[in-house]
Amino acid sequence: MSLAERFSLTGKKALVTGASKGIGTELCRVMSEAGADIVAVARDAAGLAEVKSVVEGNGRRCLTISADLGQADAPERAAREALAAWGKIDILVNNAGVSFPKLLVDQTIEEWDLIQAVNLRAPWLIARTLVPAMMAQKAGKIVNVSSQTSAVALTEHGAYAASKNGLNGLTKVMTAEWAAYNIQCNTVCPTVTMTPMGQQVWGDPAKLGPMVAKIPAGRVAQTVEVCDVILFLCSQASDMVTGQDIFVDGGYTAL
Repeated sequence: MSLAERFSLTGKKALVTGASKGIGTELCRVMSEAGADIVAVARDAAGLAEVKSVVEGNGRRCLTISADLGQADAPERAAREALAAWGKIDILVNNAGVSFPKLLVDQTIEEWDLIQAVNLRAPWLIARTLVPAMMAQKAGKIVNVSSQTSAVALTEHGAYAASKNGLNGLTKVMTAEWAAYNIQCNTVCPTVTMTPMGQQVWGDPAKLGPMVAKIPAGRVAQTVEVCDVILFLCSQASDMVTGQDIFVDGGYTAL
């Protein structure tokens, strides 16, 4: 198999959550350029329409599904809709995430519960719905987008860190249960990335400066840099990589 073939997603069907913004939007572009058809899942209908245009502009099919993954029934409904339309999903990227940065003593129960629902419960519900078809074909890729703060403490991110630590642990159990079916499950853990959510949290230079000073690379991550790592984990080139937390952090966690 050639280099191009090993990294190609031609003929693959990929479901991406949080597809209407930031890393999700860029990932739909990157994966469709690599040959994948895309199921784009998000709440923002206008954003989904833009993603559909980009994917189809790359000559691939795009199914858009509007879903609020914080609702208990929404993740499974979205996954079943994708299966009903396309029969199977080869690649799942759980990218959707929310954060309400507050000190632990100020975080509300409602905010805590929503963060866990979107960042941790939804990936489990979608995966358990899609995995039986992956098991049947003895092939599949699952990438859960986690965070640098799954490994290092970050003030005002207690609920978010709890969800991402949980996601890393969930991914390892996915590996333990599904690796025998040739399903690879990994997390990608970015540092600060200037998505709309990243801008909301880190847009103030007075807050961003001290964080960047701790990153040996001296800058934040670009969305495409995160997406290229996800692309590798979704390709045949990564068939022996599973159960790993891959940090895209410019060296932050090396210190």
